[in-house]
Amino acid sequence: MQLISTKKKLKSYLDSHKKTKSIGLVPTMGALHMGHISLVKKSVVENDLTLVSIFVNPTQFNNQEDLDKYPSTLEADLALLQSVSDAVVVFAPSASEIYSGEITSKTYDFEGLENVMEGEFREGHFDGVGTIVEKLLRLISPTRAYFGEKDFQQLQIIKKLVENTNLPVEIIGCPIVREANGLAMSSRNERLDTELRQEAGFIYKTLKAAKQKFGTKSANFVVDWVKKQFDAHPKLNLEYVKIADADQLKPVKRKNNKVKYRAFIAVYAGDVRLIDNIAL
Repeated sequence: MQLISTKKKLKSYLDSHKKTKSIGLVPTMGALHMGHISLVKKSVVENDLTLVSIFVNPTQFNNQEDLDKYPSTLEADLALLQSVSDAVVVFAPSASEIYSGEITSKTYDFEGLENVMEGEFREGHFDGVGTIVEKLLRLISPTRAYFGEKDFQQLQIIKKLVENTNLPVEIIGCPIVREANGLAMSSRNERLDTELRQEAGFIYKTLKAAKQKFGTKSANFVVDWVKKQFDAHPKLNLEYVKIADADQLKPVKRKNNKVKYRAFIAVYAGDVRLIDNIAL
């Protein structure tokens, strides 16, 4: 497995593989789990070369404590990737290497996608996401880039970024991978103790019930019902639940059978913030 930590060496490596027909990029912040691995496996199947970036991007954290606590497990990550394919290339730069100067984000206009849900609670988050993703796409020039649907709002914003910048890459969203109790796989799950990790399965259980109710009830009814479920749960604290159209992420006012909707949720389990969503 090839491990590269500088842009210069990455450029040299990519220049030596100019005849490669297709490159798949899987951007990650490390602490890899089977959700990440599902993206890597898909890329390996669909591309001649797969490149996995491992970089904890400081500009997308609006909470310094959250950044400080984010798990760093490079050695374990490399071993996990090695088990998938020897041919995977890993790009693991430092913040000073990737930003080449002041570590700050650009300001983007994602046409309102950035102002709802996560954008309401994490100021500047999507500017940070857009900055690092654009840097990686311009540096690597992949044919395809793979992102998990757990961060569905992020996925839609990255699609808008590519559309607005005319970058020649196909953005591919991949299904959420879940733990046995339904909890969406996330690097943050490792910060949960055994009891809370089990209790957090309640999030997906509630989303599935909300999906059933959405078939016959109004969006407002479903949102209020979800809030009541978490009000009654002693260990999980609901930050928000929203039902929005899947394309523009605008809150639904009146259901339209021609529109695809999703339910989005953010929950605190102790001091660990978890997000999830489900197609309705």
